[in-house]
Formats: sequence, C-alpha cells, structure tokens
Amino acid sequence: MGKDREKLVVIGNGMAGISAVEQILKLTTKFDITVIGSEPHPNYNRIMLSYVLEGSKTIDDIVLNDLGWYKDNGITLHMGRAVAKIDELNKEVITIDGLKVPFDKVIIATGSNSFILPIPGSDKEGVVGFRDIADCNQMLDAAKCYKKAAVIGGGLLGLEAAKGLVQLGMDVTVVHLMEDLMERQLDHQAASMLKAELERQGIKFKMGAQTVELLGDARVSGLRFADDTVLDAEFVVMTVGIKPNITVAKDSGIEVNRGIVVNDYLQTSMEGVYSVGECTEHRGTCYGLVAPLFEQGMILAKHISGVETVPYEGSIVSTKLKISGVDVFSTGEFIDGPEHTVIANKDDWKRTYKKIILKDNVMVGAVLFGDITDSAQLQKLIKLKTVMTDDLYASLMGTGCCGGEGKKGISVDTMSNDEIVCGCNGVTKGTIVDVITNQGLTTVDEIKACTGATRSCGGCKPVVEQILQYVLGDEFKTAAKQGICGCTTLSRDEIVAEIKDKGLQTTKEVMNVLGWSQTEGCSKCRPAINYYLGMIYPDTHEDEKQSRFVNERMNANIQKDGTYTVVPRMYGGVTTPEDLKKIADVSLKYDVKVVKVTGGQRLDLIGVKKEDLPKVWEELDMPSGYAYAKSLRTVKTCVGSQFCRFGTQDSMGMGAILERKFERLDFPAKFKLAVNGCPRNCAESCTKDIGIVGNDGGWEIFVGGNGGIKARLADSLCKVKTDEELIEICGAIMQFYRETGNYLERTSEWVERIGLDHIKAVIVDDIEGRKALMERIEFALKQVEDPWKKALRDKEQTGKLFNGLEMSNQL
Repeated sequence: MGKDREKLVVIGNGMAGISAVEQILKLTTKFDITVIGSEPHPNYNRIMLSYVLEGSKTIDDIVLNDLGWYKDNGITLHMGRAVAKIDELNKEVITIDGLKVPFDKVIIATGSNSFILPIPGSDKEGVVGFRDIADCNQMLDAAKCYKKAAVIGGGLLGLEAAKGLVQLGMDVTVVHLMEDLMERQLDHQAASMLKAELERQGIKFKMGAQTVELLGDARVSGLRFADDTVLDAEFVVMTVGIKPNITVAKDSGIEVNRGIVVNDYLQTSMEGVYSVGECTEHRGTCYGLVAPLFEQGMILAKHISGVETVPYEGSIVSTKLKISGVDVFSTGEFIDGPEHTVIANKDDWKRTYKKIILKDNVMVGAVLFGDITDSAQLQKLIKLKTVMTDDLYASLMGTGCCGGEGKKGISVDTMSNDEIVCGCNGVTKGTIVDVITNQGLTTVDEIKACTGATRSCGGCKPVVEQILQYVLGDEFKTAAKQGICGCTTLSRDEIVAEIKDKGLQTTKEVMNVLGWSQTEGCSKCRPAINYYLGMIYPDTHEDEKQSRFVNERMNANIQKDGTYTVVPRMYGGVTTPEDLKKIADVSLKYDVKVVKVTGGQRLDLIGVKKEDLPKVWEELDMPSGYAYAKSLRTVKTCVGSQFCRFGTQDSMGMGAILERKFERLDFPAKFKLAVNGCPRNCAESCTKDIGIVGNDGGWEIFVGGNGGIKARLADSLCKVKTDEELIEICGAIMQFYRETGNYLERTSEWVERIGLDHIKAVIVDDIEGRKALMERIEFALKQVEDPWKKALRDKEQTGKLFNGLEMSNQL
C-alpha cells in the first residue's frame, strides 16, 4: 500500500458498494482500497439472478467485475468474510473471524436481507428467500427433486422467482396478500395485464391470500391461509419484502433507524464512515431499487474524493423492468385520485397500456406496459414538473397530424450528464457521451462492451441509440460498420484474412494483435475465433476448450434442471441389439429419467447427472452423436432399397458412409444430412443442410434446408450418377461452407448470402476447385480420430451394422 494514501475499506461487495468504488477510481488515486464481501463471489448483477434461475445465463455471465478487475485496480478483496464491527477508537474494521483492517474512511454497503414471515413453520426445510447466488442454487437444487412450489409475494422478486421455477419445470403458484401484483409500482390496469400475461406463461396465482402457517414435518408440505384453505407445496420462496442489513452499523454504535441514517452526503453518525445502497436511510426513506443507489454512489464518490458535488436530495422513484419478457415502467404518482387528471391509452390487440397523471396540469406520474419507448422522456418530464401542452400531448400519445409518425422521441439533449440511462448497471448519459466522444465508439454493442449499458435487461437500448445518434449527428448513418461482436469492428472475412496474413495462432493473439476493445473477448467472439483458427490450421491449432460453449466442454447438452442429455452415435439411424442393451443397462444404472427417440433417428438419454457423465460415456463405449456440437449431428435415412419396395438406392448404407466419414469435424454451426432411397422423401431431405434423394439414375443433391426457427426448403444443387461423385460433392460443399460461413450461420442463411449460382459454380462447374476443396477437408479429417477408417478395418462389425453392405464397393 502507498505510504501517503488513505485507507478506504468497503464493507459489502455488491452493486452499490462497487459502483461507488468505480466512481472513486475515476476521480482520484488517493485511496488504497480494501473490499470485504460476505459472499464467496466477486461483484455480480443481483438483478440478473432470475436469468440464472431460468437457465439462460450462468453465474459467470452475471459477474460485473471479475477477480482480474480487482487486481488491475490494486484493490484488496476478501471474499466469504463477514464484518463484525467498525472499531472507531482503533480505526479498524474487524471481521467475524478476527481479521483487522485499518481504515481512514469506510463505506458500508451491506445491502438488505430477505424478510421471512414470522409465522409457524417458516424455519422448515424447503423455505428460502431470493436475494443471492446461494438462494438461487437452493432453488435450482429443489427443482430437480420437487414439483410443486409456492412463491409468497407478488412483487418483482416473487414474479422473477416464479418464472424461473416454471422454466425449471415446477408447478408454481404465486401467493399475494393484495389483489394487485406489484402494487407498489403498478396501477390496477397494468397489474391485471401483467397477471394475464404471466398466466399465459404458466404461472398460477392466489390473490388476496394471507399465509398464516407453513405445514409439514421437517420439510414444508403446504401453506395454510387465514380462511383456513390449504395449498400443497414442497418448496416455498419468501419474497414479501427486504430488511436493510444494519447489523454492522448497529453493533458499531452508528445511528440506525429502519436503515443506516445518513446526511445529504451519505455520511453516517461516525466520523469518516459513509453508507450507500439498500442498507441506507436518507431523510426517512430506504430505497430498494438500483437507480437510487447509483445516484447515491456518485455523490458519495465525489464527496469522499474531495470533488465538489451537489447534495443528495432523494430520488424520484421509477421502475423500469422486464418481467418474463414483459416490459413495465412506472414513475412518480402512478395511482390516480380525485385530484388528478388522467390521460390513458389501452391497446388490447398489442397488449400495451400508457397512463400519464397530471395534477394542476403538471405531469406527476406515469405507467407504461408492453411498450416502454417513452420511459426516459416521461421520467425526465415528470422530474422537471413539466406542464402538459397540446403539442406535448400529441407527441406522447401519437395523435399529431402524422398519425403518430411525428413523435419527437427521447429528448436526450435536455438530459443532464449525471442522469442514469442504464438502471441495471448505473451507467449515466455522461459516461456514454464520453466513450462515444473520446474512444470513438459508434455502435450500441461497443457501448455495451465498454460501459455495461444494455448488458442486462436491455430496456435502455432505445435511449442509448438516441444518445449515439445525438452525439454523432450526421456521422450516425455512416458510422463504422459492426464487427462479429461488440469487441471489434472487423468482419469474419477480415479476421480470417488477418489470421492468415499475420500467422496468428491463438485466440489471445488474435484479440491482442487485432486490437480487441475487450482484451478477454466475449462469448460471441471467443468460440468464433477458436473455430476460424481450427479451420485455417487443422494440423497445428490446439483446440481451446475454454473458448467453447459449455455443452461442448461437457460433451452433453445441459437441461433446464441442471442435468444433461447424452446422445450416442447411430450411423444412419441404424444400431445393433448389443448397443441397445448397453444403452438400456447404462440408463437403468445411472437413473436416466427418459430415453427419447430423436428426430435424427437416435436415442437421447435425458437426465444424466453432471458427475456421472464420464462414467456413462465410458460404459456406453459408443461414439458421441455430437448433439451438443457445431459439427455433423445426424444423417437421417429411410430404409431404402435394402427393405423398401419403392427404394431405388441404398440410403441406409450411404447415410452410414457419409456419417462415418465426416463426423467429428467442426463446422460454423450444427450440420444435418438426410439420405432418401427414392423421391418419396421419407427422411425429409428438403429440410436438411445437405439432402440427398435417390432415383433410378443415381442421386440428387439439395443444399440449405432448415426445419428450425427459420424454416427453409433446400435448393436443388445437382444430380450425380455415382456414389464417388456424391461423396466428393458432399465433402466439397461442407468444406466450402466451413471456409466461407460466418460462425453460427446455418447453411439456410449461408446459401442465401453466398447465392446458389455461386455455390454451383464453385462445387459443380469447377471440377478442379471441387477436388481442391475435397483435398482440404480430407486433410482436416486426418487430424482427428477417423471412425471411417476404423469402420473399413472392422469388416465384421460393418457387416452386422449394415446387413452385409460392402463399404469398399461404395467408394
């Protein structure tokens, strides 16, 4: 630590405390900073816990400041340690386990705790709050074992918990004391629309119900209500409110009320000690939303750093949230009374609702549901106590002469630089303007990567776009092009060219040499670069497992309950009784929940525990079907000429040949084939990346089909007479796609982007070029274990699998 620097200790490693630290780091270097957090995690976005719960994000995805950030900024971090008290006399912060940290200044940012109803049974097993990662993990574990859940509390946290548990497959009922959901943020109309939408998503509700007892023995089994009715539940989440965590302050002799009492500069009653966030009480008010804590943090940071600042005078509470995909917003007075004039517009077709409340013709509050585009403008207008006019009414309600097209949009030019744009991450307008002006950022993705704005719920994206347009002016339309992600402006083709030209060998090297704005990259670019390197250098590139998606690292697909699915390879959809018996034995031994026949004619073992994956694969002793990979997934076949009276070609044999030959090779995206023995198309070749249809004269080849979200019928590429031509053209198509496809771009998009005529010219018309493509894919195949050659050597097994088919003759 620097000898002349003041020692700043931050008690709490959450969003409020670390946001204040981030602001301090921008203003001064006079502090040696120590952060003490009770959780065994770096700073993470608590708002995003519901996304972790539903499975769309991991814990790593919601970390705001990783361990490298603390190190880079010279911050000493103590994780998993709770503070007992602040010793004012000896100027030390003392942890429960005896660590003593000297201080000159302290920031208390201990947040809040879940309020657990003081009713009989609330201490039973299976009753949790929803405030941190530990609670989230308990909920994930419960969903694996139990089916019926109750969430007590119909506020934001309760609804997020309910949605997450529904996504995990549980039967969930939200129990709420009031008749309206989120009654502290929404009026009756918006609350009713929200309830209807959540019911469509599978959540059940019991409104106006007071829980008086939790039933069960050691573990909860149900809820009893004041009217003596009962609801069965094996798991209960309490989200009825929060309590400011004032224990440290109280035990240190600092003045507390409901929260830790502070003045307008966030100072407590103890000299040199500040408080910020949910644990704080300012002018009799404790705030439970993120925007006020960021406003507090900015003023605290300036004051503690010796920078002139206006005092904190409280926050106009506004709520801008995305609940289960539904956008809601409210600010100021949202419940109208006799003294108010109400402007409202409800659209049942689009499921949107807008209400603006006036008092003496001054805007004092608003509620939005479904479409929150005007949220920033309304918040500003209400904060400034704006008088409603005919022009303003036309702008806000879309009733001008242009039928709404003349709406003025968000007035970002009148926003102050200190105004928070991204409430989830505390990013101000000034921060966004600064990175656009001084760092030359030109896209929303670049701003997201640099500042965190739009990184969480995405509700602030329209405002960020408006600020971008406002700052760039006429340059906005001609701003720098978007790269493969927000970390770079380089396109796929430019990156590949630079890798080849400069001889770059690793993902780190690519990002460093090519000037990535995020030195570690992101989840979009890391897997893409790893793929491009493997495609360019199939013989020398060492696959970077840390750059692959989690399913590829685990060799299985993770499911919403935390278990995995295992899919063994079945070449052409054909297997043996011996392999079927192995699958059955393994499924019984490892308690597989379901064995499903997939659309690709394989068996999917659903519900394998993570710790059992290595043993399951070992005992199956079968090749992986790569159901999780960006590679050849399946080759679907009909029974063809071996069995079908209509079959003209041996589709099962050819399907097995193609699958054995090209399996395990990486592609830009998942890749599927189908082989039909006749034009009746029983194997559905028309919706596959490569579809093959047999006829009396040979084979017809189709490309670019997709049966997924963006369904597309495949295009006819050519007809061939021999099996040798078929295999060569399929290999050339695959390699051309590998070399020119954007990462995660399916062939259905690739064909439309490249053009079918161009593909024909390269694959069908240019015979020498086709052979060169085939040579390159053969070279790549030699770098991986080659089951094709193994199959050729194993004549006996080949005969069993394919009824005597002579594979060598098919070559």
